[in-house]
Amino acid sequence: MRIRALLFALVVLVMSTASFGQLRISVGFGPPAIPVYEQPPCPEDGYIWTPGYWAWSDDDGDYYWVPGTWVPAPETGYLWTPPYWAWNDSAFVFYDGYWGPHVGFYGGINYGFGYFGDGFEGGRWDNGHFFYNRSVTNVNVTVVHNVYNTTVINRSVNRISYNGGNGGISARPTREQESAMHERHIPPAAVQVQHVQAARGNRELRASANQGKPPVAATARAGAFTGHDAVPAREAGAPYHPPANHGAAQPRTENGGNRETTPSHTENKEARPTSASHVKDLPPMERPAAPNSGNAKADQKYQQQQQKLQQNQDKERQKLQQQQDKDHQKLEQQKANDTRKQQTEQKHQQQTQQLQQRHVQQQQKLQQRQAPPPSRPEAKEPKGHQ
Repeated sequence: MRIRALLFALVVLVMSTASFGQLRISVGFGPPAIPVYEQPPCPEDGYIWTPGYWAWSDDDGDYYWVPGTWVPAPETGYLWTPPYWAWNDSAFVFYDGYWGPHVGFYGGINYGFGYFGDGFEGGRWDNGHFFYNRSVTNVNVTVVHNVYNTTVINRSVNRISYNGGNGGISARPTREQESAMHERHIPPAAVQVQHVQAARGNRELRASANQGKPPVAATARAGAFTGHDAVPAREAGAPYHPPANHGAAQPRTENGGNRETTPSHTENKEARPTSASHVKDLPPMERPAAPNSGNAKADQKYQQQQQKLQQNQDKERQKLQQQQDKDHQKLEQQKANDTRKQQTEQKHQQQTQQLQQRHVQQQQKLQQRQAPPPSRPEAKEPKGHQ
């Protein structure tokens, strides 16, 4: 069982690094409507708007609002496909957002500010620079100079926040959106992950506390939940009436889908992937119990191998953590801008995932070697022998 759990964790990590995963989280009742709010001004060139959305917290079985925010594009030419909720057979399933060359399917949800359910009308890349459409985005031309004006007709007037099911959006992916799903994708940047974590820890952003009207609906920069650029919602998108026993709702994790999100519950905690951005945030590696195969010499040898592996892995963790700490100190000394900071955070996140992936592989291989060989069938005596 432990080998299977480690193998499953390895598969999750490989998929999250290479193709942005296959895990998804599902909930028994739908999220609130998208609240009404204003977009804070774009802080500087190269930032792309990522709209706010409702996420799920299994801590108390409640939705919470992740404020919309401006985020530097991780790569030139890349655009953001927002996350969305969709009804699937018997539950609402969450599909996380991603960066890619084209905007993919996001459930037909009207998030506003250029994300009107199909594609993105808030700006475009041109010769390595991002240009903003001032007709749908809040841009101060004294700060941001790459702008244009193209009128966009927003045909969707509802603020429904999920696709399919009773009362949901009925949109389906177009051929172009299906093609975009198979392109190279980049998961949410480290600053976006930290932004979500900060929102999850803010009790006032829980739907049960704000009734669909969050006190912080949008921010100019990720994680900046205070100040004049932290915008409150003007009103809820629709009256919110969660089920009476919503606190007891238990989301389930399923395999399949196109994108990944951290599962809220799994049957085996060892299989739970990490969203850690730095080595210091990684949980300790779980080690198997001392073997008791009946072969004392083999058990002793295996324990020695385990200890040696643990020592080597601890050294690798410490070395990478020291390097990441040095990178942060260097950024502070040089007063690096947000773009460079984000690039460093993305590098650290990738390093951390690769380290954990390698350590899981090493542990799994060692346990496979420890597993007893399959028993051979007893030899039968040739016929005629008594």
